[in-house]
Amino acid sequence: MNIKATVLAAALLCAAGAQAQNEYAEIARLNSLNERVYGIRSMADGEHYTVLEANDIRRYAYATAGQGASLLPNPSPNLVITDYSFSPDERMILIASGRHPIYRHSYTTQYQLVADGRVQPVLTEAEAPRDASFSPDGSRIVYSDRNDLYVYDIQSRKTRRLTDDGAWNSIINGTTDWVYEEEFGTTRAYAFSPDGTQLAFLRFDETQVPLMEMMRFDGKLYNTAYSFKYPKAGEKNSVVELWVADLASGAKRRIDTGSETDQYIPRIGYTPDGRLWYYRLNRRQNTFEVVLCEPHGAQRVIYEERSQQYVERVDDATITFVDKDRFLVRQESHTGYMHLYLYSIRRGFLAQVTKGPWEVTAVVGTDGKRVWYLSTETSPLRRNLYSVRLDGKEKRRLTTGEGYYTVAPSRGMKYCITTFSNATTPNRVEICDAEGTPVRTLADSRALREELAATRRPVKEFFTFTTERGDTLNAYIVKPRDFDPSKRYPVLLTQYSGPGSQQVADRWSLDWEDALVDKGYIVVSADGRGTGFRGERFKKQTYGRLGALEVEDQLSLARHMAAQPWIDPARIGIYGWSYGGFMATSCALKGLGLFRMAIAVAPVTSWRYYDTIYTEIYNNLPQYNAAGYDENSPIHFARMLDDGKTRLLLIHGTADDNVHFQNTIEMARALNRAGKQYDMMVYPDQNHSMMPDDTHNVRQKMIDYTLEHL
Repeated sequence: MNIKATVLAAALLCAAGAQAQNEYAEIARLNSLNERVYGIRSMADGEHYTVLEANDIRRYAYATAGQGASLLPNPSPNLVITDYSFSPDERMILIASGRHPIYRHSYTTQYQLVADGRVQPVLTEAEAPRDASFSPDGSRIVYSDRNDLYVYDIQSRKTRRLTDDGAWNSIINGTTDWVYEEEFGTTRAYAFSPDGTQLAFLRFDETQVPLMEMMRFDGKLYNTAYSFKYPKAGEKNSVVELWVADLASGAKRRIDTGSETDQYIPRIGYTPDGRLWYYRLNRRQNTFEVVLCEPHGAQRVIYEERSQQYVERVDDATITFVDKDRFLVRQESHTGYMHLYLYSIRRGFLAQVTKGPWEVTAVVGTDGKRVWYLSTETSPLRRNLYSVRLDGKEKRRLTTGEGYYTVAPSRGMKYCITTFSNATTPNRVEICDAEGTPVRTLADSRALREELAATRRPVKEFFTFTTERGDTLNAYIVKPRDFDPSKRYPVLLTQYSGPGSQQVADRWSLDWEDALVDKGYIVVSADGRGTGFRGERFKKQTYGRLGALEVEDQLSLARHMAAQPWIDPARIGIYGWSYGGFMATSCALKGLGLFRMAIAVAPVTSWRYYDTIYTEIYNNLPQYNAAGYDENSPIHFARMLDDGKTRLLLIHGTADDNVHFQNTIEMARALNRAGKQYDMMVYPDQNHSMMPDDTHNVRQKMIDYTLEHL
């Protein structure tokens, strides 16, 4: 063997490896130049706001530019501010310092109280404090610790326990269980009455919920199982009760929420005049009610919505109280498009506030006379800010950019902070007045814009195509810098495809796929049937058969691209994560060799393995729709993988509490039994997002795999 040649070859391999490892790093560097403003909080006067800057909380005026004033007596570089909130009189700040994750949204933390010119630790007796907040009168802090609720008196510095039956994998008071946190997007399950005397909270009894064990390795000599309650489709959920505690005495009473225990209570709260309300949603999630509790104990339904398939997933913005009598409802069941309606507690329906073949995507705020909202009126791909009177008259478009806006409003809706981008323009952050007139610019990503212009970085081009079945789908394509239509290019389809989702949007973004464009690949994405923002009918046609129509549409996209003269039909790949991983796996199996390569990250491989709330809202319970669970499950089609033509890569984290590693294990089992060859990349002790440890590694792996196999 020629030693000199071997050393040279090794050096070349090392250089190639080092170069490969820099490809996603460059994407990450560019993303870091896309400017954002973090931790925006409007102050009570509506004239000032605060933001997080370098572990400092700084106060600014909306109307005038300035340096901003620090609200911390001695900002410390060692203080890692995770979150913060003001007391009602804004004389104190409660800071969450550090983050110890539990699941996607939940975490324990240490708390610091800024008061009287000092920053001092509070809640120090707690072992694992979380979800802390000020009472409305600012005299107390309520928090959760190890599944129980506690109240801390700020003046006396004494803590009192409100509940005493909390236990891991058994009883939870005041915070949500796993499935509520993941699917209803909330962890704090308590609410103060406006006068601060009462605390309503949810009590979760998860003793009958099946136990999931997730293996942890953590570099230890002996591995251990992390056990938690996870209700899979068709299995038992927590029994959830609504309680109210008197904060002065600690006395508690249970609120009757009906005879049905197999139901959901996704939100609780108080009206401005102090009446308790709660959302009530049946297990099928096709009947939704808002129930009001009167002071004398009577209850009545003040809003009800029914759907043959399902009521769109409810959240904080489903109901917005305008005053002690009126409230706004955001719903799609009436017209087939998501719109706003005004209701009265006393008189019922008052007015349809918005209407048209487009959707309201967010309620920004109201001043009691008008409501500000984001909608898709100009295009399903875009978001703009509008305001309209509560009777539906005098609608105004307030933003002028053609692209995608997000908005942080001031108290009283006198100002708002808008973040705008589109396919060719990275973030621009501005302060606008109530009529949308720009006041000043906070950030414009200038360095990134100049670099993008100088390097002529490829951008998304939007198009539509019609499938063989006659469905018109929205899509985008990204072509290499020096695209030549006389050549043939490999193409990667990137998608998510889940119900109500959207990947094709006119907003600026970069991810690992863009590194492939730099290497001469084309990237394409299409939102198939079942995705969102095109009306209820388009979205709900996948109900009860997840993965049937969506796979058809991605196969149609692949065939459409293969028919283009500048695409190499033998080099088509597909990628997806989570629901997208379910889709990528399904397409690889059902594509009959159409795809040369498929990458599936954290894929669902049977909807029987996924949670109750998400799966059942779109697929009914497996007890009533077994075919909808099994007929499109990838594990039942392993034999169809043409491993001579299609290279399949499965990627999963072993500590994924969301889409369990079980999904990939069972997919591997089915492929093994069918005698198929495939590839796998396992990330020990990583969660569903692979964050923070392996964010870069997994994306670089996908870049390398695509370059090698597509």
